[in-house]
Amino acid sequence: MSFVRAGFGNVYYDLAGPTGAPVVAFGNSLGTNVHVWDAVYAPFVERFRVLRFDMRGHGLTEIGTATDMSALASDVVALLDALEIPRVRYVGLSIGGMIGQRLAAAYPTRVEALVLTATANRIGTPAVWNDRIAAARDGGMSALVDGVLARWFTPETHRDRPELIRGYATMLSRTPVEGYVAACEAIRDADLVADDARIACPTLAIAGAQDLVTPPGDAYALRDAIRGARSVVIDGAAHIVPAEQPAAFIDAAIPFLEAPVPALEAR
Repeated sequence: MSFVRAGFGNVYYDLAGPTGAPVVAFGNSLGTNVHVWDAVYAPFVERFRVLRFDMRGHGLTEIGTATDMSALASDVVALLDALEIPRVRYVGLSIGGMIGQRLAAAYPTRVEALVLTATANRIGTPAVWNDRIAAARDGGMSALVDGVLARWFTPETHRDRPELIRGYATMLSRTPVEGYVAACEAIRDADLVADDARIACPTLAIAGAQDLVTPPGDAYALRDAIRGARSVVIDGAAHIVPAEQPAAFIDAAIPFLEAPVPALEAR
């Protein structure tokens, strides 16, 4: 286990892969931790220096104080500074992808390329997030599990892979309520349309074809909003794309991240 004091508090991270290879940083989704990337980890760590971390209030990272998207992006920069990593190719899932948009817009010299997975520049409505926050505060994380898992995975995965569903139910239920609520508030208050207009690095938006949270139309909107961006829709996947369809995710993301990136001066 590796921990470092970075920015707001103590952060859990995992860094592995060939020394000198490009660094790929993974940002996890709401209610998950670094293990959301387990199914795709092996081929990435063969090719890249891979940095996984738990965002504040999730996994083994401290909760910190009130959260917004700017604070979450600055947490990533603080972690990179603490580990002496000058720049990364960033892969974000859901809120992790929202953080990636703010990161690439606000810190352009730190992001070489961007993979935005099952995300959008706005997710849901304030009413949806206020209801989710109230449910978490009133009933604890166990009150959310069934509804959230129904959106995270397709009916076929619920039927055919019950052990995966149970594992993710455990992951979600063990997320601290305070950390989950703070992240919900950050999503509720985020509007990243202006950020997208500022992103200059190569960007790939990936959507699950059956995602009800961030449907393919959100990936198309990111593609259209970010200069030069591309989009891919993966069949047989809902919201947690890398866990549900790892092979298709790998086939989309790795060639994109292996491609040469333009020099900063050329962006």
